[in-house]
Amino acid sequence: MATESQPATTSVSSASVDERPRPRLHVKGATKHFGGRVVVDIDDLMFCNHPIEGLIGPNGAGKTTLMRVIMHAVSLDGGTVTFLPADGEDPKVLSKMPAHAIPRLGVVKSNQVTQDFDRLTIWDSLLLSVAEPSDEHPWQIYREPGLFSDHEEEIRYYLDYFGFDDPSRFARSTGEKKLLDIVRCLLMRPRLLLLDEPTAGLPDELSDLVMDLVRERARTDNISVVIVEHDLRIVWDVTDYVHFMAEGEVLLQGDPEWVRSHNIVAEKYLGGAHV
Repeated sequence: MATESQPATTSVSSASVDERPRPRLHVKGATKHFGGRVVVDIDDLMFCNHPIEGLIGPNGAGKTTLMRVIMHAVSLDGGTVTFLPADGEDPKVLSKMPAHAIPRLGVVKSNQVTQDFDRLTIWDSLLLSVAEPSDEHPWQIYREPGLFSDHEEEIRYYLDYFGFDDPSRFARSTGEKKLLDIVRCLLMRPRLLLLDEPTAGLPDELSDLVMDLVRERARTDNISVVIVEHDLRIVWDVTDYVHFMAEGEVLLQGDPEWVRSHNIVAEKYLGGAHV
């Protein structure tokens, strides 16, 4: 089924128009099957023509698989995923790169299931994330403590922002680990940030704090952001553009109000009460 885009005669809304060139992702002819079932089937999709974009759809639509395909955590059966930097660099075909090399390009993804923060203190967990996209070996944070000292002020800012008063302890709750995962992503200095259910399990107050921070960093550092989110309150409030996915395909794309009012969303996304 072809993707229906918002008509060009209808203006796409944005809280603030940002005309800067931005990092983008191009998904072309992408297919992925699991056990004979089509999970991803995308003909031609461009992410990040707008600062913050949303990817929504019912459970089983293929959203998380698409995010994993972009990061080459899952290999495509066909097609390509290409990163288009904003600074004149040559395009990079992510689907032909090893997964560990992708964050070094500035393409960073949060974890839908948060990583294990139980074996390292909060501070060491975040310091380790600074080493992840660099050419430094992670163990050097212990052998050469001053190696990443230029990140310490930034780490303290994020810890204060989310109310972590003792970074020498271990993260306790799932919510704390979720917040630390967001901080981990930002410390990696992303150019293009994929957030997979970043507010799942968080109360509204913390969800709003997360999204306020993401918006601020996206604006200040010209980070392109794609948010996969089931909390549609967040999607309608935060994003500039929305892609609607179902049964492995992106069926609609346009500004939030246009997508929200489309009959396909009401039909395929659990009924109008959720829209």
